[in-house]
Amino acid sequence: MNYTERLQNVTVLGAAGKMGSGILLLTAIEMADLSLKPENKGKHFILNAMDVSSEALIGLMKYLRTQVLKAAEKKIIALRKVYENRTDLIDNSEIINQYVEDVMLIVRPSTRIEVSFESYIIFEVIKEDPALKVKILSYINENNGKSPWFCSNTSSIPINELDSKAKLGGRILGVHFYNPPAIQKLVELIKTEQTNPDLVEFVHAFAKNLKKTVVPSNDFAGFIGNGHFMRDALHGISEVEKLTTNISFPEAVYMINKVTQDFLIRPMGIFQLIDYVGIDVCQYIMSVMNPYLDDEELYSPLLDKMLKIGVRGGQNSDGSQKDGFLKYEKNKPVAIYDINKNQYVLFAELQTSCEEKLGKLPSSVQTWKTIVGSKSKDELLRNYFNDLKKTETLGAEIARNYAIKSKTIGLKLVSDKVASNENDVNIVLLTGFYHAYGPINDYI
Repeated sequence: MNYTERLQNVTVLGAAGKMGSGILLLTAIEMADLSLKPENKGKHFILNAMDVSSEALIGLMKYLRTQVLKAAEKKIIALRKVYENRTDLIDNSEIINQYVEDVMLIVRPSTRIEVSFESYIIFEVIKEDPALKVKILSYINENNGKSPWFCSNTSSIPINELDSKAKLGGRILGVHFYNPPAIQKLVELIKTEQTNPDLVEFVHAFAKNLKKTVVPSNDFAGFIGNGHFMRDALHGISEVEKLTTNISFPEAVYMINKVTQDFLIRPMGIFQLIDYVGIDVCQYIMSVMNPYLDDEELYSPLLDKMLKIGVRGGQNSDGSQKDGFLKYEKNKPVAIYDINKNQYVLFAELQTSCEEKLGKLPSSVQTWKTIVGSKSKDELLRNYFNDLKKTETLGAEIARNYAIKSKTIGLKLVSDKVASNENDVNIVLLTGFYHAYGPINDYI
């Protein structure tokens, strides 16, 4: 069965979720583009959008139509070529509307898992729960007579565990898209010794058509991305705990968040990133990873405390940021939660004293946006970090130690054979987390 044949019947499990909707969108467009090729005329393409919520599926279809319309508008020149034999389509608007309809006709929303029994490819994008994934994958495998291939979007669960417990016989591959899948370029690819090589070849071709950057990760809990992020986040939390011996909790969070964003030139501070992913999600991923770790424990009582009082972070259905360690207005942080007083403290009440304690940034500092868009990025970073090494302020000291810790985490991922090499670690942080530089560098 070739690439096109495999994509004639596909199911996305968890299609209405944040990740599932993006993967569904990408897959729908790829399948539609295949269906419109002259050599595929007369072939039927079916993409099952399966989710447990009928209401969520209604919202999904609205989202899908809106996003396909935007995609069509961006590739109108290519679409004119695709529809050149359609004499009834003259104006760009007619061509765009036809493409949207062609994509939407492929997608079949359903709350019934049975729709997956005819699929050749199953994209699994459900809750990060090993037992639940095994249960569902096993059920599909037992009832689908087509020996389907499974692509799991897990960000932490070893693929070998899913394979062996669900008895899939090597027909599963970790295909970890980054959020949001429609925009993020990175895909972590996780295979085992048993993984069907044809499945690996298929996903490489699929990712290439989606214009994704593929980075292989060895089958170790958390893989490269969460392997680094979870430890990086725990270091940030430990730095806050050190500071709270002398200053308040909100002040400590403000300072570490500022250091990780401004002093380390990242797109957002570590506590804003934890909020973005979700405090509950971070806690759960750590709990999934822990059983597989012999020499460390990934756990934070602080995350437990935040969840106990109902502060979770994450995003609303419209993509807006929920309050977490930080409070947000129009997706911008404006306050920090005081865990001792159970209330948010405005930045305005913290900024002056905290920044006095941290000290000034070196004059050579550039914003993250400036750095990532500069052709002289390496030179700018070297100049800045050279100055940072000479700066004797609390902020500079915390930043240097944080950068060293981040590098140590990256190097350990290589020595533990989670990543094949240092470059793969750097690509994941550069591409998946939008960092301006990889953690394994010679700047510090």
